[in-house]
Amino acid sequence: MTDDPFVTPDPADARAKRRYLALTRLTERHARGDLRARWEQSRMPMGPLDAWRQVVDVAGGGLTLQEGEPSADVDDIAAALTLVHSARAEVDELEIGLLEMARGRGMTWQQIAFSMGLGSAQAARQRHQRLTARTDAELD
Repeated sequence: MTDDPFVTPDPADARAKRRYLALTRLTERHARGDLRARWEQSRMPMGPLDAWRQVVDVAGGGLTLQEGEPSADVDDIAAALTLVHSARAEVDELEIGLLEMARGRGMTWQQIAFSMGLGSAQAARQRHQRLTARTDAELD
């Protein structure tokens, strides 16, 4: 990244910087329990899905705030919005893992489709293929 006003900024660098700033802000303000301890001991921020969920719970009233805990402000919500893409990628990876565990334990694509509320074995296979392609593309 450069401070030169005539050089186009790298979008990936800018996104990574915003992501890190969002994670640290939300961890500092809203981490609880083990996530708070991890932050205080090693300055390791929450993952995108945990941070995103925490803001949704605080802003939506799903968590009762303790004395001194901040409510979610507009900057917290903006930070959470910054993390939606990363949180979705985490969910995709978890879903891929579940699909592969299901197959590894002998479930048929038809059984998987039924469990997921999909109409056919083909739909379940295609979902797995789409998720795998999308997560592979994000790694490139």
